Amino acid sequence: MPSFLFSARDGSGRPQSGTLTAGSPGDVTAQLRSRGWIVLDVQSASAKSGLDLFARLNPAMWLPATSFDVEVGLQQIATMLRSGLTLMSAIKTASEQVRRPAMGEIWREVYARIEAGSSFTEALRAHPRHFPEYVVQLVKVGEASGQLEVVLNRAAEHLERGREMRVKLFNALMYPAIVLIMAVGVAIFMLVGIIPKLQKFLSARGRRLPAMTQMLLDFSTWFQLNGTYVLIGFVGVVVGLVLMYKAPSGRMIIDRFLLRVPLIGKLFRLSATAMFARSLSLLLESGVTLLEGLQTVENLISNRALSSQIGMVRHVVLQGGTLAAPLIAKSSFMPMLGRMAAIGEETGTLDPVLKEVANFHEKQFDALVRRLSVLIEPAVIVVVGGVVGFVYIAFFLALFSLAG
Repeated sequence: MPSFLFSARDGSGRPQSGTLTAGSPGDVTAQLRSRGWIVLDVQSASAKSGLDLFARLNPAMWLPATSFDVEVGLQQIATMLRSGLTLMSAIKTASEQVRRPAMGEIWREVYARIEAGSSFTEALRAHPRHFPEYVVQLVKVGEASGQLEVVLNRAAEHLERGREMRVKLFNALMYPAIVLIMAVGVAIFMLVGIIPKLQKFLSARGRRLPAMTQMLLDFSTWFQLNGTYVLIGFVGVVVGLVLMYKAPSGRMIIDRFLLRVPLIGKLFRLSATAMFARSLSLLLESGVTLLEGLQTVENLISNRALSSQIGMVRHVVLQGGTLAAPLIAKSSFMPMLGRMAAIGEETGTLDPVLKEVANFHEKQFDALVRRLSVLIEPAVIVVVGGVVGFVYIAFFLALFSLAG
C-alpha cells in the first residue's frame, strides 16, 4: 500500500505531522479525523519527494535568510502565542512555514537550544547576524514581563520600518548611480566607436575643422591612447575606497564625509535620526533602561560617525548627565532630536516624545527622497543630453564647413 505524508492539528491546536500507509488520501483523512484531528494536508510520499527534489534544484532555495524572513517569523510566533500555542510549538511551526530553508534551519537551531535548557533570549543571541541586539533585548524584557507576544510584534514592526527606510534610501541613491553609469557608458562608446569613424571621414576631405569639432577629435584621440590607464586608475580608486572602508579609521573618515555631502548627507542624517529615536523609544517603552537602550542603538546605527556620537551620549548619561545635553551641544543628528529629548526628560515622557520625533523625521525623509527624485530626472536629462548634443553639434558643424 502507498505511503502518505500528512499535516494536521490535534484537539489542543498543536501541529502534528507524519506518515501513514493507506489505500488512498481519503482513507488517511478518515483515520486522522477519527482521532479528533483537523486535517490540513495529505500528499503522496513519492510526489512529496519529487517536489522536494524540484525545490532543491531551485536556486532561490539556497539563498541566505534576510531581515524580511526574520520579521515574518517573529510576526508568526507572536500571532501563535496570542492564539494560545506554547513557545516551542510556535517556533516549530514557524520553522515549517519559512520562505527559505536557511531561515527554517535557524528556527530549528533556536528550538534545539531552548529544548537543551537555554532561554529564548540566549537562543536568539547565538545568531547575531539574523537577530539584532535590540531584538534580543526586547525578547529578554518580554520573557521577564510575560508579554513576549507584545514585544515580538514590536520587534517585527521595527524591523519592517528599518527595512522600508533602507529600501527608500537605496532607491534614492541607486537611480542616479545607474544613470551616471549609463551616461559614462554612452560617452565612452561615442569616444571609442563613433568619433574615430567621424575623424577618418573628415580628415579624408582635407578641410580645416571648426574648433568645437577639433576639440572633440583631440579628446577622442587622447582617450584612445590613455583610456586603459584611466580605467586602471578608476578601478584602483574603487578598490582603495573599499579597503579603506573596511578599516575602522578609514570607515570613520568616509562616514563623516558622507554626512557633509549636500542632500545625500541630509538623507543619512534623517534616516539615522529616525532610526535612533524609534529604536530607543521602542526599547524604553518595553522596559529596557536608558543606558542599555543607548548601547543597543549605538550598535544599530551603521554610520560610524553617528554611532560614536551615541557612545559619547551614553558616557555622559553614565556620568549622571542628561540625554538631551550632548545631543544639543554637539551632534550630527537633526537638531530637533536634542530639543525634543529635553522636553521628554523634563516631563517624564521620553519614549512617546521620541516616537513623535521618529514619525516627524520619517516623513521628512520620504519628502526629501521624493524631492531628490524630482531633481535628479531633469539633471540627468541635461547631462546626458549635453554629452550627446555636443557630439551632434560638432558633427554638423564639420559637415557645414565641408559644404563651404
